[in-house]
Parts: sequence; structure tokens; C-alpha cells
Amino acid sequence: MSETDRSLSTTPRLFVPGALAAGAAISLDAPQSHYLASVMRRQPGDMVRLFNGRDGEWAARVTAVAKKAVALVAEQQSAPQEQVADLWLCAAPLKKGRIDWLVEKACELGVARLQLVTTQRTVVDKPNLERLGAHLVEAAEQSGRTAVPDLPAPLPLERLLKSWPEGRALIFADEKGGEAMAATLARVPAPAAILIGPEGGFTPDERAAIRAHRGAIALSLGPRILRAETAALAAVAVWQALNGH
Repeated sequence: MSETDRSLSTTPRLFVPGALAAGAAISLDAPQSHYLASVMRRQPGDMVRLFNGRDGEWAARVTAVAKKAVALVAEQQSAPQEQVADLWLCAAPLKKGRIDWLVEKACELGVARLQLVTTQRTVVDKPNLERLGAHLVEAAEQSGRTAVPDLPAPLPLERLLKSWPEGRALIFADEKGGEAMAATLARVPAPAAILIGPEGGFTPDERAAIRAHRGAIALSLGPRILRAETAALAAVAVWQALNGH
């Protein structure tokens, strides 16, 4: 590792919405400016790593510092834009704290989209998308990702199934039993999605509707009863490992 690479690896890393290219001027918002100026004590001339989900990661130099307005200029690309495996995680919203943890870890594991799905037994019917989106950005900043998973508005299960895109496998964790996890996920490449039910599981009618859907694959996660967030992340991690991501 060169001195430049070693220096960049220890610098703050932030998500910014604007375009990134050599010479691009970036003005941080008030919270990010406060973080750099007051928490990280950055000064003009210091380096920061930036990404926007489209242009890879860029090394940027601080040009001006104020508590509510830090300015930088992008100098060189420090990492290319990642190639994201086309895997969706479709999950029922959970209680605050548990859903926050699920969102953070799903981003770290490299999902392309997090689609929240409301079901008959869903406990939380109005998740705070702004808060969850902030968790996704934070997880991407900390994990080194250059892409932030999509977070569209929640969909009822019925609408999700009706609008399902042709050619995308629908793998769902069936607590009543299904195919063995490792062997099944190894033969289901992208584009794919993993569907996890709420804390109380899918109702019999919901299970029947999912099983009847084109391309649906019922998956067993083993003999133990798993929390919804544990089941989701176990399935995502195994799929990523078996499909080379």
C-alpha cells in the first residue's frame, strides 16, 4: 500500500449527492460540515473521501472550513464504482431498532434494493423511510460501498406479486418448509430477490399466493426458528457467497 493509499484509508468518508469528477467543487450540508469541522477537526488542505453512488469514490481536498459550510474540491478517483449484484431483499417492516439493524447489515452485505413489504401480520405499517435511508447511507460510508441500495416506498404483498418483473427469481423463506438453502441458492443467479415475512410469519393464504407465483422458490432456513432479521441476513449472506459476490 502506498503512502497515498494508506493516508486515504484513514480519512473520513462521506456520501454527497452531486456529481464527482476531477476539479468538481463540493459544498457539504450543515450536519456533514459540523462532523468534519467540529468532530473530525479537518482543516484546509486535509483529505476526505467522497462518493455519490454513481461515480466511484473520489479523494477530495478541503478548501474552506466553517461549522455549517465546509467546501472541498475533488482531485482524483480513489476507487471505481462497484458492480452491484442484482439482488433485492424484500422484507416486512420490523420494530424500530430491529429494522434499523436489518437495513444497516443488508447494505453492508451488498444488496441492490431493499423493498419493504406489508403483510397481514406486519407489525409496523408506516416505516420511517427518511430514517432508514439515512441508515443506508451511513452503512455505505462505513463499509466502503460506492453504491447505496434503493429504498422505494413499501408495497403490500399482493401488489408486489402482481408487479413482479419477468425473469427475476423470487426466493422466499417458508417457515413451513422448502428446499435446502445452500443447494437452492447456488443455482439461483441474479437477477433474484429474497422475500422474508414478518415476525408472525406469512398467513396460509399469503403462503399459497407466493407459492403459486411464477418463478417462486420456497426455501428452508433450517430446523431452528429464526427472527425475521436473522433469516433475511442469513439468506442474503449465503446467496452472496455462493454467487461470487
